[in-house]
Formats: sequence, structure tokens, C-alpha cells
Amino acid sequence: MERNLMKGNEALAEAAIRAGCKCFFGYPITPQTELAAYMAKRMHKAGGVFLQAESEIAAINMVLGAASTGVRAMTSSSSPGVSLKSEGVSYIAGSDLPAVIINVQRGGPGLGGIQPSQADYWQATKALGHGDFQLIVYAPASVQEMVDFVVKAFDSADKYRMPVMILADGLLGQMMEPVSFPEINPDAYDKSSWAANGHGFKREHHIINSLYLKPDELEKSVVDRYKKYDIIKETETDAELYLTEDCDILLCAFGATARVVKSAVNDARAQGIKAGLFRPKTLWPFPVKEINEAAKNAKVLLSVEMSMGQMVDDIKLAVNCSKPVEFYGRTGGIIPTPVEVLEQIKKIGGTL
Repeated sequence: MERNLMKGNEALAEAAIRAGCKCFFGYPITPQTELAAYMAKRMHKAGGVFLQAESEIAAINMVLGAASTGVRAMTSSSSPGVSLKSEGVSYIAGSDLPAVIINVQRGGPGLGGIQPSQADYWQATKALGHGDFQLIVYAPASVQEMVDFVVKAFDSADKYRMPVMILADGLLGQMMEPVSFPEINPDAYDKSSWAANGHGFKREHHIINSLYLKPDELEKSVVDRYKKYDIIKETETDAELYLTEDCDILLCAFGATARVVKSAVNDARAQGIKAGLFRPKTLWPFPVKEINEAAKNAKVLLSVEMSMGQMVDDIKLAVNCSKPVEFYGRTGGIIPTPVEVLEQIKKIGGTL
């Protein structure tokens, strides 16, 4: 299979086009602007629509409108821009529409900075918009996974009729790595039963709506949605387990941070310390079965993040607080180094 050297942001865009994305609506913000710029050059040549909206709010509502017709639609932004999109994402979820949202995270809160961060974990997995709903959230750790997860995101969005997020970060968005593009069938899911794309007087009207004025009807729609979420939690989790079979210390990290942690695990092993890595590829649903398999022989868990520890509670809940969970992180756009992580491993190892 042919491989191409591509920047992460551009690989995301190319993968979306090849996955059948026909509408992209966005607004520039560092460090994801190259994604939108690539779409601006390529979408019309690929038979799609690119539109730079007047705001992030306008962009996500354009996604809602396009998705309601059954076409594959996407938007991208970075942390504060995703916050602005949150109301529209809730409308998309409430309307049971498939859509893909890319977040190439930057430091925060507020305007923060333009360096990499993972401090949108809570936003993505717990509170991206009002009401009872979830998104499937994928966390790539390489440019190749950015490609693979975009394809998977569109498929999952169509399969479950819900918004899906790729939670990347500025490090992955800006780095260059060789990638290959898989064979894709963008028409695998029949949308004729719900898409509002013209009926030609041959079928009933399809109405896309998230407004329910009768409480019992709204409750039923939410409860039915959560039945779907239960299926997703049972069938769609994914994680990488690295050197976990005999580990005493299980390090937990996602995205770009997991690359740093894997180096530290290798260094620890070279020094005789039994360390392993659990890397969730799905942040929602969190890979509960996988982390318990990885942690079955571990004496302690260590979460390493580019945040103040937003994944820690999910780890504790996943293992039912059966083992101690420590934390080490950097924030504000600072990336932890393998040397720093190895030092934490040694500190913990010295107490076992």
C-alpha cells in the first residue's frame, strides 16, 4: 500500500475526503488551521463543499443542516472553538444525526496558548453540550491513527446516528509521519429511512427535530438513546496494552502523551522495573474491560496526561478503586518528557 509523508492536520482532511465527507464547515484557529486550509483546496475538486463560516457557532449549525440530508459532514476546531460549537453538537445529538467533530487541542482555559494540551478530556467525554447525551470519542496517538480514526468516526456516526469526535492535540496535528489510506466504502449505511433530502411525493416527510414539548416524549427519546449507548459501551471500546502481562506499575496515557510514556516504559524495563502501558483509543466509551485486563497483575496505576489529571477519575471508576491510582502531568502546553515519566516510575517503584 502506498505511503505518503503528511502533516497530521492535512492527513485528517485527506482521510475525511476519502471517507466520503461532502460538506466541511469551519473557522480558522491554531493549531488546526491547516486542516481547514487543506479542505479549502481539495473539497471542490473532490465534488464536495467547503465553507468558512462567519463563526464557530455558524459552522456547527451548518453541519447540522448538511447531516440532516444524509451526507457525510464534518467540522474541526481547537479547544475554545469547540466550546462555541457545544450547543450545536447537543442539537445534533438530540436530532440523532451523524456528524464528525475534530478537536486539535491547545492549552487553556480561556485563550490559553497554542501549544499542545489534553485538557479537553472532560469536555469531550463528560460535558460537550447540554442535556443527556454522549459522543463516541477517539484518541489517536499517531498520524496514521488520525487517518484510521477519521474513517472509523464516519462509519460509527452513520451506524449509530450520533456525533463522533476525534480528540487530537497540537503535537499530532503539526507532526509529519508516513501514512497510508485504507479502502473505504462511504455508502455502507442506508439513510433513506430518515434523511430529509426530498421525498418527491413518493414517501412520507422526514422531519429532523430535537424539540419535544411533551415531557414523556422527550424522556422516551433520551431513554432510547441511552439503550443505544449501552450497546456502544459493550461493543465499541478499544485500547492498546503494551508490556502489561507482568507489570507491577501500569502507566495509563492517551494520544501523543502515550508516545512519551511508551519510551519511559521501555527505559524502565531496561533498568529492571516492570512497567507497562494502557492506552485507551476510545475515551468514550472508556475501555473498562481492557484496563482491568491490563491491570490484573499491577500493584499501582499511574496516569500521565497533558492536563491536571482529567482521566484519573475514569481510571479509578474503571478498576472500581481496587488499586491505587497516582498522577503525573504537565499543563499549559508543556509536554512531559520520557525522563520525567521515568523518574515518576522510579519513585513509585521504590515504594513497592
